[in-house]
Amino acid sequence: MSQHILTAVAWPYANGPRHIGHVSGFGVPSDVFSRYQRMAGNKVLMVSGTDEHGTPIQVQADKEGLTARELADRYNRVIVEDLQALGLSYDLFTRTTTENHYAVAQEIFKGLHANGYIFPQTTMGAISPSTGRTLPDRYIEGTCPICGYDGARGDQCDNCGNQLDPVQLINPVSKVNGETPVFVETEHFMLDLPAFAEVLASWLSSKEGDWRPNVLKFALNMLGDMHPRAISRDLDWGVPIPLEGWSDQANKRLYVWFDAVVGYLSASIEWARRSGDPEAWRAWWQDPEALGYYFMGKDNIVFHAEIWPAMLLGYNGQAARGGEPGSLGALNLPSEVVSSEFLTMEGRKFSSSRQVVIYVRDFLERYDADALRYYIAVAGPENQDTDFTWSEFLNRNNGELVAAWGNLVNRSISMAAKNFGVIPEAGEFTPADRTMLERSRGAFPKAAAEFQHCRFKNATNEAFEVIREANRYLAEQEPWKIKDNPERVKTILHVALQVVDDAKTLLTPVLPNSSNKIYAMLGGTGVWSGMPEIHEVTDDDGRTYPIITGSYEGAARWESMPIRVGSPLAPPTPLFAKLDPKIVDEELARLAE
Repeated sequence: MSQHILTAVAWPYANGPRHIGHVSGFGVPSDVFSRYQRMAGNKVLMVSGTDEHGTPIQVQADKEGLTARELADRYNRVIVEDLQALGLSYDLFTRTTTENHYAVAQEIFKGLHANGYIFPQTTMGAISPSTGRTLPDRYIEGTCPICGYDGARGDQCDNCGNQLDPVQLINPVSKVNGETPVFVETEHFMLDLPAFAEVLASWLSSKEGDWRPNVLKFALNMLGDMHPRAISRDLDWGVPIPLEGWSDQANKRLYVWFDAVVGYLSASIEWARRSGDPEAWRAWWQDPEALGYYFMGKDNIVFHAEIWPAMLLGYNGQAARGGEPGSLGALNLPSEVVSSEFLTMEGRKFSSSRQVVIYVRDFLERYDADALRYYIAVAGPENQDTDFTWSEFLNRNNGELVAAWGNLVNRSISMAAKNFGVIPEAGEFTPADRTMLERSRGAFPKAAAEFQHCRFKNATNEAFEVIREANRYLAEQEPWKIKDNPERVKTILHVALQVVDDAKTLLTPVLPNSSNKIYAMLGGTGVWSGMPEIHEVTDDDGRTYPIITGSYEGAARWESMPIRVGSPLAPPTPLFAKLDPKIVDEELARLAE
């Protein structure tokens, strides 16, 4: 039975271009999942956008001599173009500076406030003594007062996982310029997280066995240290606080983390409006049978496994103080938080400032998008930190994409095109033929179970096992040597082409570009798997901005479909470029520059 599946993808921050470490966490995994779910017949809504508020935007804008909005406009477009080029099939990729997002973020605030889960409190805020600006928590580092880790951030210690306030840090310093921040009294709104401790504990415990163990363990551990958390900041760049006496304060805004997580909902509402049915979003957010999967890197687990669920529970009136749902109605909690671990590069942490980085745009200028997608799927940080190396990228491209998959496609289609010009009809199958076909068909339920549980490495490896067996099948059957028995050659090549078609389907979620090419090579017409497009749209305030959207209805279905006997075949073009080994030294030299 078809289900509504929300794919909620972490919002990339618009203070610069995104590198391959970013898209290995939120981008490629979410797209692989969404493409599989569409092929399985489910109704997918994949949404995200650029996160554009907060002090880091202002800091970077100052460096580049721009206003905060100009900087956000610049990198919103860069990120949109890069994610579209990577083939990420967003139903809507938008931004947090839209009139719609402001309205939805303010509505969630008002609902939480009305139900008693938000309250004002005088706190100590960190100020830069040289600029007078508020320093965001993540821009302050020091020694953790709990575990002693030197390098804890003002919002969280990555060593012990505890939430922190900047004023708690020992020897705090600003990451912007190294100065010691000044702490001054200021009034802010707080989200009363302790009021959600009991209901969150019950909800998280119900996820045992369904979520990735690292995510669930981290989230459960955080429950022991829940305290009210600020959801406003002294800023002039962000969503105004929608309360009388506060909305007109030029230096008070909603904290960027608060409005960013609301983006999943606001993007869904914007998508519905742009689709022509303003209420369409409700099927993904209010149907009790709908499922919501949230994709991000592990540094965002706390926001998606605790804070956003707490906000939804509070808005729904389902926590310790009760209450009534806000004007949008009760909203669904996440079904699963799918967090990836970290990707390092050549043994070092990604760092734009230290040039330990390759941006998505630079990568795609030199290499195939499907090659990067494949690497992330089979060697990315799915459930443990992993290291990207150029030598492994070379080996996987040349040894697996080119020598295994590309070779099977090329020689199967080439031989059939040369000898018959069409997809040949099969004669009587031998036991070896039947075994090969059964193995290929049998991969579908196995890979489906892995995709469904976000185990993308296992799913991809299942497809490649079929490919390797098909290459062995061809090597053993030797159709190129059977000149005196064309009927047998027809059968062998029919089997090989059927397996190529099956493997193309199995790999479509990971390799949509090359799968589309194979579909056309085998005589397919129309669209196999839809690709994202960039559209220019206008906001309510008259501003124009780019979005990613697309029509992803195509022929792709999650099943083995009989190949079309008699379809004309032409000599194929290579699916993947074989890379020169010298690229390893060239790329390492770029890192050293």
